[in-house]
Amino acid sequence: MKRSVIKPALVEFIPEHPEDGIIYISQRFRTASHKCCCGCGEEVVTPLTPAGWSVALNGSAVSLSPSIGNWDFTCRSHYLIIDNQVIWASALSQRQIELVKSRDKADIEAYIMEVNLQKEHQSSLWYMLVKLWQDFTRWLRK
Repeated sequence: MKRSVIKPALVEFIPEHPEDGIIYISQRFRTASHKCCCGCGEEVVTPLTPAGWSVALNGSAVSLSPSIGNWDFTCRSHYLIIDNQVIWASALSQRQIELVKSRDKADIEAYIMEVNLQKEHQSSLWYMLVKLWQDFTRWLRK
């Protein structure tokens, strides 16, 4: 049976046997998980990352963004979760699904590249600061 409402549960660990109608949110492991809202019983796992999904909690209401597209499930359901409401979206064609997957892959690759560039920049900046400090202390000892 299709769901129209889902409730949030803040947890440390996602339960082994999740209940229907509950979205489990583990901030520690940056993951949200729930049973597919179409009623097929499949577990939907959404990693919470800048290139993936994000969760917004407003009191006892939860929103998950972007939409859930269960393209690899038999049901191929597509919906949004906004303030505990399950908003059903239209089905996508195989071509549209391929475009979404391609865009998602590009977003993840761009995010990884950005993180790596930041790490390189931070390490090079750190190296420069250490080098300047060493040069400064050597100059003081003269």
